[in-house]
Amino acid sequence: MSAPHARPPVSFDAEIVRTYKQINDYWRQAYSQKWANNNPLWHVTLISIAGGGLDTVVPSDYASLESLVPDTHGFTVFTSSVPNVWTGMDHQAILWCDQFRKVVVRSLYDVIDVNRPAQTKPRAERMRSFKKWYLTGMEAVAEKTLSQKEPTTLLTLEDNSNSIIAQGERLTLRKFGQSHKPRAHLLPIPPQGSPGSKRFTLLTDQRLDRPGDSGKLEVLFCSVFPLHPGQSATLFSMNMDLSGDSSGSTRLACKNAASDVISLPASTRTSKRPYYLDEEAEIQPFSYLQYDLEDIIDHQFVAVVDKAVDPTPGWVLAEFSDNLQSHKVRSLGLRRLLAFGMKIKLPATRPMVEEVKIPALHSSLLAYNLEMSSHGCGDEPELFTPLLRQYISDPYESKYFVNVKQANINLHGVSPFMPPPLKHKNIQDGLSLQFWTDPTCNSSIHISMKVDVPGSLGKLYMRYRTVFAAFPLLVVALVLRKQFRVYDETGIFMSFSESLDLCLRQSLPLVLVALTCLSISFAQTSSSPRQPVSNGFWGWRGNATESQIDFTKNDLLVGSQDPFFWFMVPMIGLVCVGACVMINYAALAITQMLSILYGWLSIKPAWLRNDDRRRAPSPAFAPSTPRRRVLTTAILLFLVSTVIPYQFAYLVACLVQIATCTRALRFANEARSNTNSNFHNYAHSILILMLWILPINLPILVVWVHNLAVHWLTPFSSHHNVLSIMPFILLVETLTSGKMVPRVTSRLRHLTSVFFFCIAIYAAVYGVTYAYMLYYLVNFVAAWLVAIHFSTSSWTLAGLGSMFEAEGADTARNKGGKSP
Repeated sequence: MSAPHARPPVSFDAEIVRTYKQINDYWRQAYSQKWANNNPLWHVTLISIAGGGLDTVVPSDYASLESLVPDTHGFTVFTSSVPNVWTGMDHQAILWCDQFRKVVVRSLYDVIDVNRPAQTKPRAERMRSFKKWYLTGMEAVAEKTLSQKEPTTLLTLEDNSNSIIAQGERLTLRKFGQSHKPRAHLLPIPPQGSPGSKRFTLLTDQRLDRPGDSGKLEVLFCSVFPLHPGQSATLFSMNMDLSGDSSGSTRLACKNAASDVISLPASTRTSKRPYYLDEEAEIQPFSYLQYDLEDIIDHQFVAVVDKAVDPTPGWVLAEFSDNLQSHKVRSLGLRRLLAFGMKIKLPATRPMVEEVKIPALHSSLLAYNLEMSSHGCGDEPELFTPLLRQYISDPYESKYFVNVKQANINLHGVSPFMPPPLKHKNIQDGLSLQFWTDPTCNSSIHISMKVDVPGSLGKLYMRYRTVFAAFPLLVVALVLRKQFRVYDETGIFMSFSESLDLCLRQSLPLVLVALTCLSISFAQTSSSPRQPVSNGFWGWRGNATESQIDFTKNDLLVGSQDPFFWFMVPMIGLVCVGACVMINYAALAITQMLSILYGWLSIKPAWLRNDDRRRAPSPAFAPSTPRRRVLTTAILLFLVSTVIPYQFAYLVACLVQIATCTRALRFANEARSNTNSNFHNYAHSILILMLWILPINLPILVVWVHNLAVHWLTPFSSHHNVLSIMPFILLVETLTSGKMVPRVTSRLRHLTSVFFFCIAIYAAVYGVTYAYMLYYLVNFVAAWLVAIHFSTSSWTLAGLGSMFEAEGADTARNKGGKSP
């Protein structure tokens, strides 16, 4: 239930990504075996149930099994498709929703078989049972039981019965029991070979009776049964004699159709939602039957038996319709639909059920608004109000809209970052809209559909929210690259805002254009048909019919499989630039307020200030002794290796860096000089870089705190790697001493530029799928900056000590470093 099978919902932790890869590779390898004996999962069935758009914790697209399990062993279904549930659910409600809980319990009881060693039915029977409980019954894989049953009812009618509906006519009953006795209405089944493909549909607001039930309505599929002399009529469990006192009679051997009934939410003038609340428990869902002609060709009649003996409310509609008339395909391009929308007109003379398929609508990134309008129902009161079902086949997602005048259409079809399915789909089925309308009204219905822009933005956010933990590093890395290049050339370390302004004029637009072209190339490659596996020399390796499946081909950039969404890269880039500007000014505001507070706390009395003036000026940063600083660093690293995860130490380093920026800003404001300004800009830019890495570490830190609360102290070894935090600790400790990073005037200065550029490209291309690598890359750059700081000190114990202590301005100048 709401489990992300296809891919990890977040990739901030290497262990999660590695675990997902191992599990999914195991499933794919198992189901790729040629022989069942080699497949350890041959008897395993997996049903993935997703909550849909209401689940804002994990995108329901990730619950898909298309890339893991073949159709014979599992499927993905949404709760809005499950009969008598018909609603989406959030990540927690799917565990306690009452109507869904009952379906789950009944389906589990249905697959139990205590006579088998496994205590469950065989795999094929389990799959058949799960499809019956969780699918609507209108899917292509839904199995009809009518052809598998034997006739159980002998229906006897008088010969001069006038209840046979003419071929091609529709049966309409607006009330039951008007004859004050049971009556059968016969619809002749068209013979095979009739022009056009036919199907039978029946809709009623009553529950269909099973054999022996004492309700108001029973539907039978009958064949003529001539009773020869000496032949017994006791072969049938039910004998329904409606011939009265007539001497001549017709006997029909019939099968009951109640086992194939499909439940639909009731759609009346008072209907507000497809599902029912507790106070609405007495509302009876509609009963619907649907058969293709080949499913019932062995029978001659459909008998709709009105068993009521007193006039009672209720209605039935039954007809044979032409598939060519009831199924329409709108070959409308997505660009045209976005620009002009789509309009459909259902004529006044139409079948009860009509279906419109739009192959171009298969993306989960867009939402639509649908409106329906009609011209009333004439003299006769309408039997029911329009009912709409939107559905896709992979995965099985259906949504119902009752009493529909306006509907919000959205789907979980082709989604970004999703691995390709095991079974290649050459033609996208797209979105299908199925309409149930009252055909007795004799009025046309107009339908219009347009793109819902705010709703589409919400879908984009749900699918791309993890991008905002990775893509901003593209901007930050390019900004830092520009800062270090200018600093190494001129000795001026410009502010983050100034560098961002230069990047927006030069490098950033070029990078976004290049990434957009790369995204289009990836999308075209992803949508191209699969290539056969190379058979090697002389074709001795592999099977020529096999096709290579690259399950990682949608992991790059924005993960789009459709070139139409080429604009996602520049749009995300623009949003991330805005996010970087906001974080930059937020950090400046926080450090400014802390600097003012720091200034108030550090004010001394007048006589102490006079004494300070007589003394030699103290250094701007007065750090603690090197011994204490080395001891603090050693203790923190020891705790990381034993007790606390390095993510906690990283959070501490961020707090220390904020304090460093606060002090640097105060002294830059008090003693205005290039030296103090350079150091403040440098410390502030390092803080911005660390803040954008912080979201990668926070989820793991939250889990660690939660584990402490529940007394679960089992550690992950990867979270206690000292090398994962040591460069940050050394860099932050160095900055607390007020030491400015030395200029690199040799060719090594190009390495700093290359390192930041690599981080920028990796954040854009691989950042969403492998976000944990961004921390390691920034950790490497931190180690490189520490090495640059070390370059001004001798590689001795005395030099190591000098790295942690403040130097005077003269000493720093002689060594090539600067101190505020």
